[in-house]
Order: sequence, then C-alpha cells, then structure tokens
Amino acid sequence: MSDIPPQAEINEPASPPLASPAVVTTTMTVLFAICVCHLLNDMMQSVLSAIYPNLKALLNLSFTQIGLVTLTFQVTASLLQPLVGLYSDKRPMPYSLPIAMICTLVGLLLLSISHSYTLLLIAAASVGIGSSVFHPESSRVARMAAGGRHGFAQSMFQVGGNVGSALGPLAAAAIVAARGQGSVAWFALMAVAAILILWRVGTWYKDHGLARIKQSVTAYPPPALSRGTRIKALFVLMVLTFSKQVYISCVASYHTFFVIEKFGVSVQAAQVYLFLFLIGAAVGTVAGGIIGDRIGRKLVIWVSILGCLPFALLLPYVGLFWMAVLSFIVGTILSAAFPAILVYAQELAPHRIGVISGLFFGLAFGLGGLGAAAFGWLADKTSIQFVYVVISFLPLLGLCTGLLPDIEPHAKRKKAN
Repeated sequence: MSDIPPQAEINEPASPPLASPAVVTTTMTVLFAICVCHLLNDMMQSVLSAIYPNLKALLNLSFTQIGLVTLTFQVTASLLQPLVGLYSDKRPMPYSLPIAMICTLVGLLLLSISHSYTLLLIAAASVGIGSSVFHPESSRVARMAAGGRHGFAQSMFQVGGNVGSALGPLAAAAIVAARGQGSVAWFALMAVAAILILWRVGTWYKDHGLARIKQSVTAYPPPALSRGTRIKALFVLMVLTFSKQVYISCVASYHTFFVIEKFGVSVQAAQVYLFLFLIGAAVGTVAGGIIGDRIGRKLVIWVSILGCLPFALLLPYVGLFWMAVLSFIVGTILSAAFPAILVYAQELAPHRIGVISGLFFGLAFGLGGLGAAAFGWLADKTSIQFVYVVISFLPLLGLCTGLLPDIEPHAKRKKAN
C-alpha cells in the first residue's frame, strides 16, 4: 500500500472534451488511492482523540482542556479549507496533497513528545493544518475521477476517512496504551507512505484531472435556481451539517469517557466500543453516496438525519450490550447524510468545487470542534451522561431538509440527454 500501481495503469490517454459524461469512465485506481490516503490521514488524526485518556492522566487535564485541544485541531482544520478551495479553483495545485501530509507528519512527531499543554496544542494545530489542505483537494480529485458517479466517488473517498477514524482507537489501544506516548511516532510511517502515494496522484491530477473537471462542469451545469434560492439551500445544508457533525464529534471525543463512567470498563475496552460507532459511520458513508446516486440526495438526507433520532434518544439509557448495538446503528444511519449533503452542494455550484468542498469539510471540522469544546465545558459542570442526553436531540434539525429545493429532476434530465 506504499505506492500506486505503475503510471501506465493510472494514466489515461489524453482526449478532447467529451459531449456526454457517460463517455468518461470512473478511474477506480485514483479513487482507491485517495481512499487509502484518506484512511491513513484520518487514522493518524484519530489517534489524537483516542489517546485523550492517556493525555488526561499524564498532563492532569480537565474535560474543558480536552475540548480545547479538539477545538484547536478542528478550527485549524476548518478555517483554511474554504481559502484553499477558493485559491485552487483559480490556480490548481496538483502537488498540494503530499505537502499537506508533511504537515500531518510534523504534528504526529510533536504529539509523541508533547509533555506540556502548549506543545500538545501546537501538535494538534499542525495536524489540523494538514487536514485543511488535504480534504478539499482530495474531494476535488474524487470528482475528477468520478466519471459521473459523483455520490459513489465521494462515498469511496470519505469511507477511507471513516475506516481510518475507526481503526485509530484500536491502533491506539494496541500500540500507545501498551508502549506509551512516544509510540505515536510510529504512526509517522503512515504519513510517509501517504506522501509517496499522493505524489503519484498529483501527477495524474496535473496530466488528466484538470481536463476532466472542465468536462464535468460542461456536462453537469448548475440547476436553474435563483442566486437567493441557492444561498438559502447552502445555509440549510450547513444547518444539517451542524446537526450531524456536532453529534459525531462529541461521540468521537467523549464516548470512551461515557462508557468508562457509566459501565466501569477499561480504557482499552472503551476504545473498542468507540470503534463500533466509527465503523458504523464507515458503513453509512458508503451507503449514503451510492444510494444517493440512485434515489436522490434529498431523500437520503431526510432518512439519514431524522432516521437516527429514535436510536440516539435511547442510547443514553440502555445497558452495555444495547449501547454497543445502538452506537453502531446511529453511526451508520447518521453518517449516510454527509456524502449526500456534499454532492448536493457541489451540484448547486459545479464551477466552485474547491470552495464548496472546503466550506463543508471545513464547516464539519469547525462545528465539531466548537461542539466538542462547548459540551466538554457542560460535562465538567454536569456529567458526560447528561451531555449524551442533550446531544441526542440534535437530529431533530433534520426537519430542515424540507426547506431544500428539489434538484433531482434536473439531474435525471441531464443524465437522460
């Protein structure tokens, strides 16, 4: 997994712009490459939250301070993303992806030696900066390689991140919990592998991807909506992203503490229960994009966010077994929304893929960080179990989906032509 297959297998013969998107095939080699790199990237990032119990004991941190670490990571991972997307929409940066991974590499090395709260915050910020470049540019590459299967491409890209986030706690339990904080440096080897792969992806981006993204804009023009309607739709999508991401970010940050506090299990066992939630998120991400290509994004958003509400409401009150089952179910249903939300937003403005991708990935990170910090403060004042009761009502915001315009008939007519 340290490199992409030979150049002849990833490159395609240059061709003139195509009249029909059906002629452009999905480039699976490129999609698989960015899926793997997203897995490595988010696995490395999830190590940070997975070792929070270790860091809390080592540095004597409060829940508020842990929330601020998450905020530092997610704010640096969010604020730059729309700016990166805006710049790359005008001046493409094919080799920005390996550069982003170098920032993550530096952050991991700093995390392995962080024996002060200040250095911990710097390490979190460095990993966040790497994400701020990686996510919007990788999402652009996914659309380049989609061949018209935009939901599938975004799901494949995003599921790599979900699987990486799920494996991170297990890796932390197996490596960091056994060998200590310094063993975080071993995860830097993943960053080196990702740099090598992304250099090859950058070459494909430069030689073939740029022509493909221009063909996609021609083949999939925006729907005939007024500027005000588009802005309103984007705002609604941001609210829906808020409802999803704050819930997921709180679970990712505090689920281990919730399980330890309520059921008295070990740190290693708690990380396994967190894995169940995160692997459910991976399953949901795959389903959301593929189903959205077939039945429409809006319906997927409806079912995803509102559909998880009864399970989220039950989760704080059940026993250990059913908590594990419901965690998987909630992660699966709720995570189906994001690829549908992202592709819906990209279809509103197909000529601004970088800005849209940066805005929504950045929004997801930023809102997640703010939510984690706010609910960390609330946990200090009350309890983790009370926080779980409060966040279980967030999926009610899924009712806002009814305010979205119906753009699916436009997409279907375009495919038929």
